[in-house]
Amino acid sequence: MPPGYPSQLLKLFRRSPMAQTLSVPVIPSISGIGNTNPSNTFNSASSIIPKIGGLMSIRCAHVGGVQIPNNKKLMYSLQYIHGIGRTKAKKILIDLGMENKLTKDLSGYELATLRDEVYKYNIEGNLKRSIDDAIMRLKQIRSYRGSRHLDGLPCRGQGTKNNCRTLKGKIRVTIAGKKKPPR
Repeated sequence: MPPGYPSQLLKLFRRSPMAQTLSVPVIPSISGIGNTNPSNTFNSASSIIPKIGGLMSIRCAHVGGVQIPNNKKLMYSLQYIHGIGRTKAKKILIDLGMENKLTKDLSGYELATLRDEVYKYNIEGNLKRSIDDAIMRLKQIRSYRGSRHLDGLPCRGQGTKNNCRTLKGKIRVTIAGKKKPPR
């Protein structure tokens, strides 16, 4: 193991069953995390995680509560956020004037403005919460759509004789019970 690893972590690692299967150390250096030298500052879009075993480093930008990939164009990276599709991603990038960039090429200022623009929209947890609230409202006012939600059936007019297995769940098989005696 490289120098700088805490002795307690080394002992735990040696005892683990994974230690026999891995030939590369998987514990990141704790001493490298707290470094404040200029080479480790986080000015860019990448949050650099210390190299694991000297072989791999993971880089991601954090926007809208989601880690978006660095090696893709911004338009596709933004679509990893729940509530942002192709159209909304294009609109955000046109508004900010950064249409044809990779995520890793963003400066700290551009990343901050991107975060501010994304937070203007209803995304992630807030979007899921508002959808759940709308469905609860339909159930409370006992509308037809609400009753379909309660029964676990499609509520947009689809037929249920043959399809909608996803909503209905597994096929319910009725087992014949004891016959009643004739009168």
